[in-house]
Amino acid sequence: MKNSSNPYSSINSTSQSLTTKGQMPTTETFQHVFDTYNWDDTLASIFEKTEDDVRAALASEKCDLEDFKALISPAGKSFIEQMAQKSRQLTRKRFGNTIQMYAPMYLSNECQNICTYCGFSLTNKIPRRTLTDAEIIKEAEFLKAKGYDHILLVTGEANKTVGTDYINNAIKLIRSRFSNVTIEVQPLDQDEYELLIKNGLYAVLVYQETYHRDEYKKHHPKGKKSNFDYRLDTPDRLGKAGVHKIGLGALFGLEDWRADSFFTALHLRYLQKRYWKTKYSISFPRLRPHTGGLDPKVEMTDPDLVQLICAFRLLDEDVELSISTRESQIFRDNIVNLGVTSMSAESKTNPGGYAVEPQSLEQFEISDERSTEAIAQMLKAQGIEVVWKDWENNWEPINS
Repeated sequence: MKNSSNPYSSINSTSQSLTTKGQMPTTETFQHVFDTYNWDDTLASIFEKTEDDVRAALASEKCDLEDFKALISPAGKSFIEQMAQKSRQLTRKRFGNTIQMYAPMYLSNECQNICTYCGFSLTNKIPRRTLTDAEIIKEAEFLKAKGYDHILLVTGEANKTVGTDYINNAIKLIRSRFSNVTIEVQPLDQDEYELLIKNGLYAVLVYQETYHRDEYKKHHPKGKKSNFDYRLDTPDRLGKAGVHKIGLGALFGLEDWRADSFFTALHLRYLQKRYWKTKYSISFPRLRPHTGGLDPKVEMTDPDLVQLICAFRLLDEDVELSISTRESQIFRDNIVNLGVTSMSAESKTNPGGYAVEPQSLEQFEISDERSTEAIAQMLKAQGIEVVWKDWENNWEPINS
């Protein structure tokens, strides 16, 4: 077992064999790096960080993963103000006074998995709903009329109902209406991602939920999602397929947020070295109430989340940081100046929730229920430019 006091060594040793194209050997995946770490040792090393370690991280021109540990440690709590100031400076330098807006569009709540924390879980006896072509277009037109040009398509994980063919068809139906089509669906094989990318897919969000292998199994006892390793290697398949952007994250509340955040950062660093042409984003979902709800095992407070967002910005000036309507109005109003670069608004987490069937069951309850117009006005009042579209859609896969 590798000593967790040097969290970058596994990545560096592998990167010595980089090819001229910046790709690691194709047999390597993040799992090879991940398996050299021990969860308990990693968490202990985070809690061992001192205030001197935090000061050194704040003074560093380029933070590494050891600095990141210090920034998210209990010792870092006393330095949140300094972290926030530096995070704001770095964000403004790289992204300007802008926030990119996006909207999730739920296509189906059908799911073959049992997940303890999700309203769509197979065990929940709820009416299941999958949108038709006409309904997909109706939802898309509603969001387009609101001004959105970046859309996130979301489904449950039901391969026979909402598998690759269904997702591919949905992308074809809406791609002419939006500049950016992202998906958050079941993990797919590389050739399936290649097909979707060819037909207009730009980015994929795939959250590990928790990097604690044993706890992961407890929360995913049945269904394809119970395969921890297959999910863990999904970003590798995405990188090989040539997707433009990969979104990472953990669901905070399933396990200790500090350890899950470290492994998210480790995953990010690995992917950046191997798939260096790809863009990356980090999201910060916390457990929210839902049908068949689960109480958090480890609570993540608002100050904790501020600390983490700032730590990720200090670790990486370029990574996109996203905050959703899971968070409260007050929290979102304050975090937009401290490191976040994209946010959703007026979100509906039920299929057809915007225009087709507003009363269908939600995946989870949102907290910030303000309208798109109200969020845009809030951002403008803080001197932040709302970005609806930041690129043209006449692109090709990065591996072409």
